[in-house]
Amino acid sequence: MIDHVSIGVRDLDAATHAYERILAPLGLGLLVRRERAVGFGKRYPEFWLNQREALTAKWPDTGWHVCLRAPDDAAVRDVHAAALAAGYGDGGAPGPRQGQATRYFAAFIEDHDGNRIEAASFPRT
Repeated sequence: MIDHVSIGVRDLDAATHAYERILAPLGLGLLVRRERAVGFGKRYPEFWLNQREALTAKWPDTGWHVCLRAPDDAAVRDVHAAALAAGYGDGGAPGPRQGQATRYFAAFIEDHDGNRIEAASFPRT
């Protein structure tokens, strides 16, 4: 249903470097580099970073976040660890969660621009 997601960042180079490591466990690599944007994906850009110098960081409790599907629990842990290594905030440690329809495994991070990113793996049926 959703083709791609874009988030704003104040420092595109720093965010690109951090997100390269954060998104790697999900199989997303840097595919497109433009002057004011970069796109990550598997075959086409699905997750974009857009340069926004005047961006004011969002408050962490706005409720806004993006959830990215992870292949397994280990990838969720790796995303979280890479984010913490990049100096990003811990928005929720890796662990089991209860969703509306099923339990799943997830972690949340908060980048330097206030973007809240979740990595989640769901049971295979």
